[in-house]
Amino acid sequence: MPACYKSVTMTLTVRKLHPLFGAEIGGVDLTRPVAAGTFEEIRSAFEEHSVLLLRGQAIDDSQQIAFSQLFGPLETTVSANPAGGTAFARQSNLDINTGDMIPVDDRRMVYQRANFFWHTDSSFKRVPALCSLLSARICPPEGGDTEFATLRGAYATLPETMKQKIEPLIAEHSLAYSRGLVDPNVLTEAQKAEVPPVKQRLVRTNPVNGRKALYVSAHASHIVGWPFAEGRALLDELTAHATEPEFCFAHRWRNGDLIIWDNRAVLHRATPYDTVKYKRLMQRTTVAGDAPTVAQ
Repeated sequence: MPACYKSVTMTLTVRKLHPLFGAEIGGVDLTRPVAAGTFEEIRSAFEEHSVLLLRGQAIDDSQQIAFSQLFGPLETTVSANPAGGTAFARQSNLDINTGDMIPVDDRRMVYQRANFFWHTDSSFKRVPALCSLLSARICPPEGGDTEFATLRGAYATLPETMKQKIEPLIAEHSLAYSRGLVDPNVLTEAQKAEVPPVKQRLVRTNPVNGRKALYVSAHASHIVGWPFAEGRALLDELTAHATEPEFCFAHRWRNGDLIIWDNRAVLHRATPYDTVKYKRLMQRTTVAGDAPTVAQ
């Protein structure tokens, strides 16, 4: 535990956000230190509910990093992100240096449009992320919601024949593929080389509770060893199933909200807002996973 995070015991409350996943956690103040026992409760709720909402968290960057590190080591963002090379994946229409609003045709804004696709964070890395923590610093009065979909719930309702079919399959994931869906030129050749394509299992098992989940994402381009079109069709079919309304909910952000989600078991996507009229600043920290899902 970081030295700046000394223990303070808190009494937690849990309120479900959706019948299948998601919970709002109350009784936590992340501007103050969190006791080890309290964090154990939060981590247990994370494994059970996949998405946790903590409201009223007026945290700064250092407090967000300190709390995020309780889950594990943090990833460093890729250079293409507006805050590349730091612990933060900045989701914003504000220039990181001047605070001015970024023009809609700026490469930084084009890059962020891929967030409108259903995805899991960092599945394009050899060791995919455990979880993401997104802190709402400045929210627009309308638009800019985040939608979540449970990949556990979706997997559980698949026919047994489909479960058996996809169990051994491996997909290739690539940041260049997902960003290329928006603009094939949004990444430079150097940025593409920074994160080359990787292989990921199509079905993942939670090591704590044994629950299985689909592992699909906009970063997944094709099934390894299959004709591209056939594999693409299967990925599209599984993603469409996973994002049916019964498996989803949308979160309307307020300033001070913090959401933690399990990238092993949840898809998410951004929704549009008026980037010319309104300011928006969201700071995301991403906790690294502990191993590849398959040998590369």
